[in-house]
Amino acid sequence: MAASMEGEGDFGEDYYAMLNIDRQCTNAEIDAAYRRLTKIYHPDRHFEPIRKKKAENLFIKLKTAHNVLSDPNKRQIYDRFGVKGLQVEGLELMTRTRSPAEIIAELNRYQQEQEERKLQKRTNPHGMVTLGINATDVFDADPDMDDELNSYRSSIPSIEISHMSLHQSVEVPLTKKNTAIIAGTLANRNGNGNGAFTAVWRRLTSDNGWAELALSCGDNIGTSLRGFKKINRRCYCTANANISYLSNRGRKAIAFTGFQTMIACQLDSHLEGRLVWNVGRPSAMRTIIKYDKESYMLLFTAQLGIPNIFLQTVFVKKFPEKDAKVRLSAKVGTMGAVVEYGCETKVSQFSTLGATMAVGTSVGVSLKIKFIRGQQEFFFPIHLSESIVPEAIVYGTFLPLAIYFVAKKLIIDPYLKCQEEESQGKEKEEAAEKMAAKKEEAAATVELLKESVERSIESEERKRGLVILKALYGKLISDDEGELLDGQCIDVITPVQALVRDSQLILSDTKTKCDIPGFYDPCPGETKTLYIRYKFRNKLHQVTLADNDAIRLPLQKHLLKEDET
Repeated sequence: MAASMEGEGDFGEDYYAMLNIDRQCTNAEIDAAYRRLTKIYHPDRHFEPIRKKKAENLFIKLKTAHNVLSDPNKRQIYDRFGVKGLQVEGLELMTRTRSPAEIIAELNRYQQEQEERKLQKRTNPHGMVTLGINATDVFDADPDMDDELNSYRSSIPSIEISHMSLHQSVEVPLTKKNTAIIAGTLANRNGNGNGAFTAVWRRLTSDNGWAELALSCGDNIGTSLRGFKKINRRCYCTANANISYLSNRGRKAIAFTGFQTMIACQLDSHLEGRLVWNVGRPSAMRTIIKYDKESYMLLFTAQLGIPNIFLQTVFVKKFPEKDAKVRLSAKVGTMGAVVEYGCETKVSQFSTLGATMAVGTSVGVSLKIKFIRGQQEFFFPIHLSESIVPEAIVYGTFLPLAIYFVAKKLIIDPYLKCQEEESQGKEKEEAAEKMAAKKEEAAATVELLKESVERSIESEERKRGLVILKALYGKLISDDEGELLDGQCIDVITPVQALVRDSQLILSDTKTKCDIPGFYDPCPGETKTLYIRYKFRNKLHQVTLADNDAIRLPLQKHLLKEDET
């Protein structure tokens, strides 16, 4: 397809406004409006080369508008999809061989096929980098050393990289229902490295389910089978079975098997319950209750298993207007108690930054920093202390916050401001180019209309008819005495007078009057109005109308009070 039809409502040029006809007009009215305009804009009616060229450019636009609106099939497509809907390859053949309903269905099908082609081209890469840091030497003192050695040790702390891992995956859509995923992982912990390569085939089995088969090789060789099934409108389930073989340094391989299944049910619009059963290493039964609203989320988890039994509560406060959230968590069980607190915020359109402190008997004190940029994730777990040390908690909590606010003030905010200014500058340049082109076109239109407008004024004055004295279009501003200023307006006397026929001015309601021949948008993004002062029966009238209002002149209510007799 030559062009997508995304976003109904982006119609481009308004063909109805060009011809000054109503959207419910008949074919006879379309032809009559086109014939009237060809008397002005047809190139054969102009002999000077410059005027002829200007008329030719305008005539092509009017002819295009007439061809579309006079064809019932094209008109129906234009009314629904706008100009983009008319840019489909093969449209000329379709409009001659198919009904309007069939054409609409075909266009929808083309649009879907285009989306599928876009999907097939997208690899959807996802990566994750984990860098574990051991900083326990900063806060922990060695009880076996004397005070002098501990003092020297604390003055020159040792910070080391304890582990690092890299993970990258790429999705390759094969067909509408089949997707291949290729992933690789490299890891190093305390000088020992390992890696794995995984190939996954995922298939949509129906509108309510999918299945996935994964094969992996490396230090471990294994396979897994996963599936998803929507049971009804409120409930769904997942299942995962896997088996892996671990080579024990030349000895006999050790096999591990496992099975996990989950049933989830949406109890109401905000409350969800889940039951998870895990068989293997470790074995456990888990119950999860999740209450999720726009402003906060509450999660409760209870697990009964071997060897880990625990209860956990998580509370997340959301700040949608700031794209931020605060998280609090408490967990207690056979492995000890852990309290976590942290926050996450969006630092740019595609970047998110988060930090979490974990304090507990089993983990000591740890700081976890996460940075997400697009589909790439960077995770930095920093182990501050083996035990619960107040200094580690204080530094781990407040030092990252201080660094973030300083960086935000000195780096992030200036960078985002610079990006915004560049984006606004480009938009202004594009808008200025479009405005210059429309302004040039409007000036050409006004020049071509001068002769016919002069004849119209003479004819209307002879019969004391409708004569436009002043017409301004744009953002109307008045001075202290109430007189309208021309600051953000354009003078449209000529194109408005050109539309007067038999002492009447009729303009149909449109989304905007910018596409009326001789008009252009003098203030993009601003609310525009049309002011008209006119003379009828030698009496002054005036009216101010919104951009999308229909116009019908003259009317008695437009008469100025000083001219009422």
